[in-house]
Amino acid sequence: MSSASVSTPADSSVLLVQLTDSHLFAAADGKLLGMDTADSLRLVVDLVLQEQSNIDMILATGDLSQDGSPASYARFVELSAALNAPARWIPGNHDEIPAMKAACVGTDLLEPVVDIGNWRLVMLDSSIPGAVPGYLQDPQLALLERALSEAPDRHHLICLHHHPVDIGCQWMAPIGLRNPEALFAVLDRFPQTRAVLWGHVHQTIDEMRGKVRLLASPSTCVQFTPGSEEFQVDSTAPGYRWLRLYDDGRLETEVSRVSGMVFEPDYSVGGY
Repeated sequence: MSSASVSTPADSSVLLVQLTDSHLFAAADGKLLGMDTADSLRLVVDLVLQEQSNIDMILATGDLSQDGSPASYARFVELSAALNAPARWIPGNHDEIPAMKAACVGTDLLEPVVDIGNWRLVMLDSSIPGAVPGYLQDPQLALLERALSEAPDRHHLICLHHHPVDIGCQWMAPIGLRNPEALFAVLDRFPQTRAVLWGHVHQTIDEMRGKVRLLASPSTCVQFTPGSEEFQVDSTAPGYRWLRLYDDGRLETEVSRVSGMVFEPDYSVGGY
């Protein structure tokens, strides 16, 4: 399997920044439930610039766009460019694959496997065209298996959009990954798997499944209320996740949010 490689100094750690679920529109002032999503992404990028230096890679884990428009992907490129780091994208349920691919022509943004430091990152496409839930098709599972089997001495971080475990939100249960058992059947065979990272849920998850860390992160726009039975938007501010990956397989990570911002959702404009 071919994989891109990002060089780092010997015996070093690498710093990743996850930006997820930005839900950008063709219109520069497009709003999701009353929040200007381009403005909120700009605030999150400014926060990253204040808090992080020498970023090795940006992970954009789906729903970059709300409307799937070419302009929304161009806007994501524009707004994230200030971070001045290599990036990888995966689609979510709101993304339109042809428009996303068109925005990535001539780049390595959609390359699914990258070696960085002593780690391998695998970016899986769990999207189903025209549907909200996720599913890992056989080619994606084969990609994952090859990536793991061909790099047994590297630590692995697996990224996808949809949540592969129950997160305690009843309304989100039907719209997660529909075949999580297929994902874990592969991962359980490879002890070098260190963590699984996703978006979609617009909230923070940090738990363990055996020796594998399971992580989800805030949206760069609206947040969903943890533990909610029905669709409910939280007043918590937008944010991002940083991850520091060490050569020995250790992973440090935290979520950081924009300060001084309290959001009151406008449910009258329609749902998520």
